[in-house]
Amino acid sequence: MGVLNVTPDSFSDGGRFAERDTALAQALALVAAGADMLDIGGESTRPGAAPTAEAVELARVLPVITAIRAVSDVPLSIDTRKPAVARAAVAAGAVMWNDISALTGAPDSLATAAELNTPVVLMHMQGDPRTMQDNPRYADPVGEVLAYLSARAEAAMAAGVRREDIWFDPGIGFGKRLQHNLALLANLDRLAASGFPVLLGVSRKRTVLHIDSTAIDPNDRIGGSLAMALQGAASGVTALRVHDVRQTVQALAVQAAIAAARAPEAAGASD
Repeated sequence: MGVLNVTPDSFSDGGRFAERDTALAQALALVAAGADMLDIGGESTRPGAAPTAEAVELARVLPVITAIRAVSDVPLSIDTRKPAVARAAVAAGAVMWNDISALTGAPDSLATAAELNTPVVLMHMQGDPRTMQDNPRYADPVGEVLAYLSARAEAAMAAGVRREDIWFDPGIGFGKRLQHNLALLANLDRLAASGFPVLLGVSRKRTVLHIDSTAIDPNDRIGGSLAMALQGAASGVTALRVHDVRQTVQALAVQAAIAAARAPEAAGASD
């Protein structure tokens, strides 16, 4: 899943693709690099970010979705907390709703997800983007995240969302300290074992900076991003949300080639 932020203030690439033509060019470049889906967001949810007005978010994402849909059939995901934005994006051609609030962003979020009848990603976040990194605390980060996502899945299904349309996202970096993020990354197999597809978004995040203090520029975090992506792939996650599509596709291909080379030997040893 290639990241396409059509915002002026996202943490990694804010402002680079805020105009329709540059966003379209980036979308096509991501697809050419190997993206299977694009995630389009019109509101920055970086730590400390203030909410974006609904009208502003709509004005950012709809022209881009329309432009992409006119020239490509690549599946599009809308990254939003607002039901009205999700509804308009799906009407324009998006086929997935990626909601960092796990359908708690508005009173009609659950009903809208059922109405849209598309896959929906439920992400875990402690607090909201403006305050989430102030003082996050967990006694059992993996257990608490899994319990929260399971409860949100139950709420979604009770509202009419089909079970097969529900995805989980552990929300790396959203209301979590380094130790919480590492615990989740080390136990992604537990989320995958839930039976729900897992989306992992770790690309260029501050988790890398907290391990490598020299990686102040998000562009210097690609190595760490790839390490986390490979951990996710090995743990059974279904999709990776990334900025650096070509590098991630290459890393996954090498990982798969190594696994394939070892398979015959493992099979022979068991005979």
